[in-house]
Amino acid sequence: MTLPERNTNLTKRVTRLGVVIFPGSNCDKDALDAIGRICGQDIKPIWHRDTNLDDMDAVILPGGFSYGDYLRAGAIARFAPVVEKLIAFADRGGLVIGICNGFQVLTETKLLPGALMRNEGLRFICREVFLRVERTDTPFTRNLQSGQVIKFPIAHNEGNFYLPSDELKKLEKNQQVLFRYCDAEGNVTPKANPNGSLNNIAGIVNIKGNVLGMMPHPERRCDPLLGEPDGVGIFESVIDSIR
Repeated sequence: MTLPERNTNLTKRVTRLGVVIFPGSNCDKDALDAIGRICGQDIKPIWHRDTNLDDMDAVILPGGFSYGDYLRAGAIARFAPVVEKLIAFADRGGLVIGICNGFQVLTETKLLPGALMRNEGLRFICREVFLRVERTDTPFTRNLQSGQVIKFPIAHNEGNFYLPSDELKKLEKNQQVLFRYCDAEGNVTPKANPNGSLNNIAGIVNIKGNVLGMMPHPERRCDPLLGEPDGVGIFESVIDSIR
């Protein structure tokens, strides 16, 4: 079977994107492939002990089970040498995407509010879900449409997004929710919520809008062989924003 060629529609190459690799990461190669082969960009693997992010424009924290998810998901990764530099990178406006376990790491660092708890059914979930795009004025969604329904896989045990009620109201007021779990028609319902996340929240940004955390996996829906490549819209949004 012939695999898709690198995307030649992106005429200007971006060479300063990186994917952090922790011991226990298992989605790093998916992210490297999505941005490298599918989106046609040069991308650099970043080992968890690396401490130089000076030449990066965007950094991805991939899914997996960093450090075996000991204590709780993302708790040990928060103290990796690269994460200290990542916090400074984000503070000066660098773009950061945390996917699944990466989202959990971002909440542990307090780059994003909230916590990811055990799924409501106390079981690991691995299936595809629908998401509704809530905002398109961010570096991560500029190539999407408001209200657009996209489809990504999830694979997590601790994806139940939680915030105290007063902080949740603040999150909603500040329009920090980018993606919500929905049905195929875009209706946000309890039935469409796979893990019990408050307000069907699937992805959020920080108040500055340069750090995104999401539980679903856009990198696993970029190759047309795997279905409609909805994930490309997120990564090309980032690439266009850097330009």
